Amino acid sequence: MFHAKAYSAASATAPLAPTTIARREPTPHDVQLEILFCGICHSDLHTVRNEWSSLMSTVYPCVPGHEIVGRVTRVGSAVTKFAPGDLAAVGCLVDSDRTCPECKAGFEQFCPGQVLTYNAPDKHLGGVTYGGYSDGIVVDERFVLRVPSNLDLAGVAPLLCAGITTWSPLRHWGVTKGKKVGVVGIGGLGHMGVKFARALGAHVVAFTTSPSKKEDALRLGAHEAVVSRNADEMRKHAASFDFILDTVSAEHDLNAYVQLLRRDGTLTLVGAPERPSALAAFGLILGRRSISGSPIGGIPETQEMLDFCGKHGITADVEVIPVQKVNEAYERMLRSDVKYRFSIDMASLKAA
Repeated sequence: MFHAKAYSAASATAPLAPTTIARREPTPHDVQLEILFCGICHSDLHTVRNEWSSLMSTVYPCVPGHEIVGRVTRVGSAVTKFAPGDLAAVGCLVDSDRTCPECKAGFEQFCPGQVLTYNAPDKHLGGVTYGGYSDGIVVDERFVLRVPSNLDLAGVAPLLCAGITTWSPLRHWGVTKGKKVGVVGIGGLGHMGVKFARALGAHVVAFTTSPSKKEDALRLGAHEAVVSRNADEMRKHAASFDFILDTVSAEHDLNAYVQLLRRDGTLTLVGAPERPSALAAFGLILGRRSISGSPIGGIPETQEMLDFCGKHGITADVEVIPVQKVNEAYERMLRSDVKYRFSIDMASLKAA
């Protein structure tokens, strides 16, 4: 066991503050990383403030962070895929049961025994796992990912959650050249959805409630941008989409987007509004349309995404901050005051 510097929350109302945490010594199959950048995800805020207690209560102290990019410093004797000095990444999962049908299919995100990167039972040291707001982490080789060397590492970090959350449904529902794809919401998730859909060859239409975001949506790669509150703009796209990716977590009318799907089109939710949404059955029935949901992706799919990003030069749009500004970043995130993700430069932890 060794000790690492980190930022943690001591309670649901406490600010994140400097601390020291225990990390395990690498086992034969482990990879130890020096963490270079860690993205800030909205789920970090929800977990730190125990806002998802109905799903999973937060155990304190809590060290969040599951968008981790770093450099390998040590490897176990049985590790074959990584060597010291390699760039590597860790996403939302650090283990699974590895034996269930989901794991065998490469869908670890559906494994009933999945181990989250933070706030999950830690079988090695007891207590719970600690995340990437830290200067180092030790993870089983199977859950460590290769990072293309041509990408900006600060912008790579959010790919480990925001990226894979949007990539996975686009791939599963066959987005490719010749498809018309909508992306609802131009935020941390939505801006990645636009970039990926464009790079996959689709005709991309971005939907936003903010006229001020139309220009940025086009910059990100959308062919068209629609203000969803404008009924005339929405009507022009009726029954024309093969696929719509809905990234919005605020309450909104899903029926308006169902009506934009062509026959056999799919609306997939990756945002999670707090309250249930009302759906008109005939909107689905008359076009044989579908509505679905999607979480993150498995390890093979996440590696596929990173390789695709390396080939196409895709990273998240980030604002890089020192870890000392993490509490301010949380408050700004609540106001949507970031384009489009925060990425913590973990070198700043040395001054904490």
